[in-house]
Amino acid sequence: MATISYDDFAAVDIRAGRVIRAEPFPEARKPAIKLWIDFGPEIGEKKSSAQITAHYTPDTLVGRMVMAVVNFAPRQIGPFMSEVLVLGVSDEDGGIVLIAPDQDVTPGQRMH
Repeated sequence: MATISYDDFAAVDIRAGRVIRAEPFPEARKPAIKLWIDFGPEIGEKKSSAQITAHYTPDTLVGRMVMAVVNFAPRQIGPFMSEVLVLGVSDEDGGIVLIAPDQDVTPGQRMH
């Protein structure tokens, strides 16, 4: 495993956000859900395409807190521009389980 410096870690801006809208993304090559996430007044609303269909449906995501990298370059995924990378971990079958704060926090708070 390669090591990184603290400065490398600090350069990755990971924030808490609240999902305010979620829709199926049938145009994606792999099953995915389109997310609109509120990161508070500093960052605002950002969009993401997330391959999280193993454990989530759009209805279960609205109002949920998520963690996401907000300073990667936007990425075009089919007809949709994904602006942030929502974070999760793989379960034993490869399905993604979202990472979220275990207490309610204000959208936009940075991970330390």
